[in-house]
Amino acid sequence: MKKTIFAVALALSMSACTTSDPYTGEQKVRKSVKYGAAGAIVCGLIGATKNSKSARNAAAGCAAIGAGIGAYMDHQEAELRRELEGTGVQVARQGDQIQLIMPSNITFNTAQHDIKSSFYPPLNSVAKVLYKYKDTTLDVIGHTDSVGSDAYNRDLSYRRAYSVADYLQAQGIPGGRLSPIGLGESQPIADNNTDYGRGQNRRVELFITARES
Repeated sequence: MKKTIFAVALALSMSACTTSDPYTGEQKVRKSVKYGAAGAIVCGLIGATKNSKSARNAAAGCAAIGAGIGAYMDHQEAELRRELEGTGVQVARQGDQIQLIMPSNITFNTAQHDIKSSFYPPLNSVAKVLYKYKDTTLDVIGHTDSVGSDAYNRDLSYRRAYSVADYLQAQGIPGGRLSPIGLGESQPIADNNTDYGRGQNRRVELFITARES
């Protein structure tokens, strides 16, 4: 009886929380509603099986699952931080977007775009988490310092971004989720007049964003 009542309530809440695509007219469930409904399903089943030990263990996750995109990205960020601890890859959070910063000194040899073999394990860890959290798109952005011509740097940054994207795709991440971009020297984060600054500017960044509904 509990399951029947819960199913009806869920169906009514989902029907009230859809949006219409302005181009196709297709009805879509908003992403926040999708994750919230997933949490509701889990918690509803827990209520229907209150004597189950596994249900009691799962109950702690109900609030996080039901919280929507933010919780989804929270869990993904936490897993990335655990997997990448000590690798040199920086993990940053900007709202519902996660940023991975990969300095070129740990990723590529000077003026090269082939990934160092020593960097394969960290990228494998990235791929493992990204494969698990499928409702995201991934911008892979290459950057350089200001040494050399603008055209050369833009091409090098693009090839490095493509190398990272290609490797992630080879590990099972669908190419449709990956967008490699080369920005050359146009977005420095440090002073190009110092060795340290140039080292910071030579980097590949991966921006992980929840898919729009």
